[in-house]
Amino acid sequence: MREILPALNGWYAAGAPFGLATVVAVSRSTPRDPGAAMAVGPDDEVVGSVSGGCVEGAVFELAREVVADGAARLETFGYSDEDAFAVGLTCGGEITLLVRPVTPGLDPSFGAVAESVAAGEPVTVATVTDGPAPRGA
Repeated sequence: MREILPALNGWYAAGAPFGLATVVAVSRSTPRDPGAAMAVGPDDEVVGSVSGGCVEGAVFELAREVVADGAARLETFGYSDEDAFAVGLTCGGEITLLVRPVTPGLDPSFGAVAESVAAGEPVTVATVTDGPAPRGA
């Protein structure tokens, strides 16, 4: 997330909505660990990666959808090791992503958290992925 934070900060400061996909769980062999992130911003600009290219196309479309409808989603992508190899991927495994829209209205603390990260200050963010509270809160 740190490597894409400058772009996210710029979009957020400009009030431009963006879709943020974050790896929240993995199983078996995966190219990226939990915490890896990809965002789709204004003019369909993409920063970051959640799978090293394996599912980025689908995540791009999903990020655009969550910005359009305002609803966060939890999605799992995966292949068996055999299927992955057959389509040219280097690994099987599954990744679960939280894909959520980010705007100042939906996420008023984002700017303060980004400032703390940029300043090297310790910060913890908890985001709802399941349960009675709204997903992405």
